[in-house]
Amino acid sequence: FPIIHMGRPWLGYWVLPIPNAYGSLWVNFNSPLLWDVFAISTYLSVSLVFWWTGLLPDFAMIRDRAVKPFQKKIYSLVSFGWTGRAKDWQRFEEVSLVLAGLATPLVLSVHTIVSFDFATSVIPGWHTTIFPPYFVAGAIFSGFAMVNTLLIIMRKVSNLENYITVQHIELMNIVIMITGSIVGTAYITELFMAWYSGVEYEQYAFLNRATGPYWWAYLSMMTCNVFSPQLMWIKKLRTSILFSFFISIVVNIGMWFERFVIIVTSLHRDYLPSSWTMFTPTFVDIGIFIGTIGFFFVLFLLYARTFPVIAQAEVKTILKTSGDNYKKLRDKK
Repeated sequence: FPIIHMGRPWLGYWVLPIPNAYGSLWVNFNSPLLWDVFAISTYLSVSLVFWWTGLLPDFAMIRDRAVKPFQKKIYSLVSFGWTGRAKDWQRFEEVSLVLAGLATPLVLSVHTIVSFDFATSVIPGWHTTIFPPYFVAGAIFSGFAMVNTLLIIMRKVSNLENYITVQHIELMNIVIMITGSIVGTAYITELFMAWYSGVEYEQYAFLNRATGPYWWAYLSMMTCNVFSPQLMWIKKLRTSILFSFFISIVVNIGMWFERFVIIVTSLHRDYLPSSWTMFTPTFVDIGIFIGTIGFFFVLFLLYARTFPVIAQAEVKTILKTSGDNYKKLRDKK
């Protein structure tokens, strides 16, 4: 995506610190964009290893049940020789615990560094110290909403009601409700600090967001991200599958509007009135947006078609340890 948005993707290699006719160009370590490269690369590496480690027992199970030689060979490679011995499980648990411990602070650091792209600039509406916790809460908020959207669909389509229960969805709704409250607090804090600072540029930036040409985007953001999650305080609503799906869609839309408000409304009115303009998306912008959504669902459906959507090894472990309790829960449903 950074290469696509460069405008000339065939020159994407220019951003790399490689020798050239003008001497060796090096990266600017003072730039938040470079911090993004290190943060996102580290986060991607740890997440990929964590995801792959969790799939090892399932890869081995598919390998053992594969009929075609080609499939058996492929799953033998990706399972890394998993045999299910006690030693394998011991290492599996230890590595999973370590990777989970690494991934947790990485969630905080990655979104904090991404927020520095805006917070370290001098653009009114961006230059604020609340961005790091605001972005972290927003990432968890939108992440849980997106997971809930996909989870509810897969639960219905794949008949997983006995594995993904209403209690699981209710707990996710509680997280959405709490993080939505934190995001709402960040919105209000931004408005208060713009007024309290006495800086007329900051005051105008936030006043323009709420009452300017893009007021409809700001109102949509506030409605979707702040007010709609508060309905989850009602237990009957947060335990409703249909309502949970609806709210998750609303939150996803609201978080898109948040990005729109942060970027567009801050840039279309800057320090120079001569550069003021209205943003109009081109066919390229719309194509990239729709194509991104389509590309994501293609990858998701390919994964659901190829690999187990629920970790079989974890389900078997739970069934073995729960005994009759699971049967009672299933019969109760």
